[in-house]
Amino acid sequence: MERSLPWTGNGGNGGDALEVLQSVTRILTGVALRSLDVLDGAVTLPQFRMLAVLADLGPTRSVQVARALGLEASTITRLADRLVGAGYVSRGSDPGHRGVVTLELTATGRLLVAKVAAWRQQELARILTRLPAGQREGVADALRHLVAAAGEGYGLASRALVPV
Repeated sequence: MERSLPWTGNGGNGGDALEVLQSVTRILTGVALRSLDVLDGAVTLPQFRMLAVLADLGPTRSVQVARALGLEASTITRLADRLVGAGYVSRGSDPGHRGVVTLELTATGRLLVAKVAAWRQQELARILTRLPAGQREGVADALRHLVAAAGEGYGLASRALVPV
């Protein structure tokens, strides 16, 4: 039985709202992917995903990074090898468990993540300024409701969802 969504004007099936949400998802994904262009090929998308997770989590065990990205530990080791070699990540060990590998962004790695975040913010602001001021607040309200409906923490790396 199909569940009716009363907040849509398309016979209650959510068609209009879902179509718009799909379009917004494509736009936001495009912004996220294009933001990596500011790095001039310094890192790949999978490498940046790892940098973004480390930016969210701070110094952490490599197994937690693997869990957050939904990857195998061996994949994290290979990604970390490249990022350590490039100077974006440093490896350490847990003082209480020397066999446990920890990963942490270096100052250069933090700078890379900040550069991407700044570009994304600038691009999103550019898109929003194309709307009349009165509509911007409506968009912000609608998105706040969407964030609340998704639930606290939805999309955070620690919940095993992958940042783009």
